[in-house]
Order: sequence, then structure tokens, then C-alpha cells
Amino acid sequence: MDEQKLVSTRRALHGVAELILAGPQHRLGGGIRLRVVPGGFATVTAPDLSVVGDLLVVPGGSFELSGGTFAERAKQAGVEATRLDDVYSGGPKIAPDSRIELDPAAARLIADAFARGDAALRALDPDATPVLWPEHFDVAITLDEINYGVSPGDDAIPEPYAYVGPWSPRTGDFWNAPFGATRPMADLPTPDDVLAFFRTGQRQAGAA
Repeated sequence: MDEQKLVSTRRALHGVAELILAGPQHRLGGGIRLRVVPGGFATVTAPDLSVVGDLLVVPGGSFELSGGTFAERAKQAGVEATRLDDVYSGGPKIAPDSRIELDPAAARLIADAFARGDAALRALDPDATPVLWPEHFDVAITLDEINYGVSPGDDAIPEPYAYVGPWSPRTGDFWNAPFGATRPMADLPTPDDVLAFFRTGQRQAGAA
């Protein structure tokens, strides 16, 4: 996968997650939490919107995200593009009038990473509900003061990766990141592989 296409697609999808899904959902009183669905991600309450691959799915149909601005695609979906700067300090920092440009193959790769992560998180703790957070655009749960999740990549790690982040720092060879431990999703091709990494992190953190 071309790294530039992956980075630009990740940023575009992050913008869609905030401006078109979580932002309008928050305006309607439904909070900012999103969820992983087959092929992508979706709101948890009204408005009923989801992203599947490179498509924005609305009740009764779907249309391509690429080519228009975030504001234009939001209007097509019947909502107003809304940033969440008043909710958190992170986020994609994308203007509503920016154009959406994404690569379908990169979008599928990110969706697949989210799907494997969501399945592994549900197996790790069947009582927890994984959340796709629009601020950092990762799907995660917290268990015994340890964050477990999958990110589609960021400024430090450009490709999708799984992570284990204890609230209190740990030391040792397993912990290869400032906030804990990471592994590329390319090295974890199945949900079971992701789960094994999470459980190793759980043991290494002394929580198992």
C-alpha cells in the first residue's frame, strides 16, 4: 500500500468520522461515540449514517465520499458538517470546506484493521463495548486501567497498528512506545492474532 495514499485516506476518513458522523450526532444529544460496522464505521444514535469503504451510507442509499467537500457530503446526508473543537483538543482539524480525497483500497485496509480490532476487543472483554473515538480515530476499550485498541495510524506510525497502553508506565522489552506497546496490524492478520497481542500486553502489565 502506498504510504501517501494511506495517510491521506486515513485523514479523510478521520474528518468524515468527526464532521459528518460524530459532530452531527453530538449536536442531537447522542454523544461522540462511534462504532465499527462491517466494512467501516457508523453512528450509534441519530443520524443513522455509516461509512462503508469509500461510500457514505444514508437511509435509503449511498454515495461516494471522494470529490466533494465535507460540507457538501454532510448536506447530501441531511446533516451539517460539525467540528468538535469544543469537546476535545485533538481531532483532525479539518475545515468543512476541505475536499474529501480517499483511495478505496486504503479505505478497505483501514476498515479491515478496525474490524479485526473490534472482534479482538470483544473477545478480550465480552462485557465491554468497543468505541470508535472520533478524536484520535481509534477503536478501543479500557480494562483494569489499561487501554487496548487499534489505530489506523498517526503521525508517529503511518500504518494501522494495535496498542496496549497502561495508565501507569511499564518497563521492559515489550513496551516499545512512549505510551505502552504497539504492533503493526500487518503482523496481526487475524482477530486471534490481535487478541494474542492484547493478552500478552495484559500479562506483561501484570493485569492477567
